[in-house]
Amino acid sequence: MPSRLFIWSLTAALAGFLFGFDTVVISGAEKTIQELWSLGEFEHGLAMSMALWGTVFGSLIGGYPTDRFGRKATLLWIGIFYVVSAVWSGLATDVYSFMVARFIGGVGVGISTVAAPLYISEIAPPERRGRLAGMFQFNIVFGILVAFASNAAIAGIGPNAWRWMLGVEAIPAVIYSLMCIGLPESPRWLIVRRGDVARAKQTIAAANPDATEAHVNDLAEQIETSRDGQATRGGFWNLRLRGPVSWAFLIAFFNQLSGINAILYFAPRIFEKAGMGEQTALLQSIGIGVTNLIFTFVGLWLIDRLGRRTLMFVGSIGYIASLGLCAWAFQSETFAIVPMCIFAFIAAHAVGQGAVIWVFISEIFPNQYRAVGQSLGSFTHWIFAALLTLFFPSMVTAFPASLVFLFFCLMMVIQLLWVIFVMPETKGVPLEQIERKYAASKSTR
Repeated sequence: MPSRLFIWSLTAALAGFLFGFDTVVISGAEKTIQELWSLGEFEHGLAMSMALWGTVFGSLIGGYPTDRFGRKATLLWIGIFYVVSAVWSGLATDVYSFMVARFIGGVGVGISTVAAPLYISEIAPPERRGRLAGMFQFNIVFGILVAFASNAAIAGIGPNAWRWMLGVEAIPAVIYSLMCIGLPESPRWLIVRRGDVARAKQTIAAANPDATEAHVNDLAEQIETSRDGQATRGGFWNLRLRGPVSWAFLIAFFNQLSGINAILYFAPRIFEKAGMGEQTALLQSIGIGVTNLIFTFVGLWLIDRLGRRTLMFVGSIGYIASLGLCAWAFQSETFAIVPMCIFAFIAAHAVGQGAVIWVFISEIFPNQYRAVGQSLGSFTHWIFAALLTLFFPSMVTAFPASLVFLFFCLMMVIQLLWVIFVMPETKGVPLEQIERKYAASKSTR
């Protein structure tokens, strides 16, 4: 793989590291924050979910700066948002100031889920697109693992440990921001939004040093043709795009209705409900991070070999089995198998939805509408993540844990049916060919 292509993709994917770190680092501080500011269940859920509401907002607006100012500038500003949020969160003196700081970080997360996978998909060749765009997800779970480990390491330093847990994120955020300065702009953005074919060809050639001049010219011509064709076919909300729009919505919807974010955010509390001590529960959470990282790597290794649909099928089966067993374990009070079930659930997510979602959404929309389409999928993902995180503490209080896990299990049965009968395959297909094949007002299976 060309070194420049890998470094550019890795740099953009590091936004995922900050995403994972930022969204999960709160798990080690959530109980302390609740006690410190004497928060009720709803206030606690609101404080915990505030970053997610920022993510909802960021994902909703993320398509605009990504299209208007470019992929590179947007990725750089994401890092700045993370720096501000980390420092402010660590210094917050009241719950309202804390919520604002977490909201800012959430905005960065939301925009990153639009700009980063999209940027990588636009610079990567078809045969490597899954692995390279999937590095965004790999970095998310690496960030999650580092957050769990960081929380465990910092937990014993004193009553203000939670401030250091949140503030330490500023260090990788600064490093990421500096690395973004060296990124080139996406060739597809340069052609579609700026008409700058010459610069686009330079980026294509730099990313693919073995490509002939004819190949570079041919790809640039295909992108131009795509731009000219889309300019005469109406806006984003039209029947011709009903396939990509519905796929982006549903894959993001099912991602959160598996319960993944609720389980990640409240992992220590779930393990405590299974009868484990507080410190043991925190250490078990690190096991979740390790499992997530290992199986995400497996998913990335397989995504360009087996394809997106196959991984989603395997992941769905794993979801159903692990969530079903977890529901039974809480119902029968067979708590000994709960950690195994949770680890199996995380493995199923990492190989399936985790490896596929951001790659798939970044592939299925035409060049002209890719940022808006990515924003749609990201917004759907995060609005449901925010709602689940807001209400999960109340859910496990009002309903037996077995019933909550059974609900998630049934939703994954529906996902499996969607994968079997509806979801298309995009493995190894050039973006412009995907556009011609699926962005049409006809059956898209």
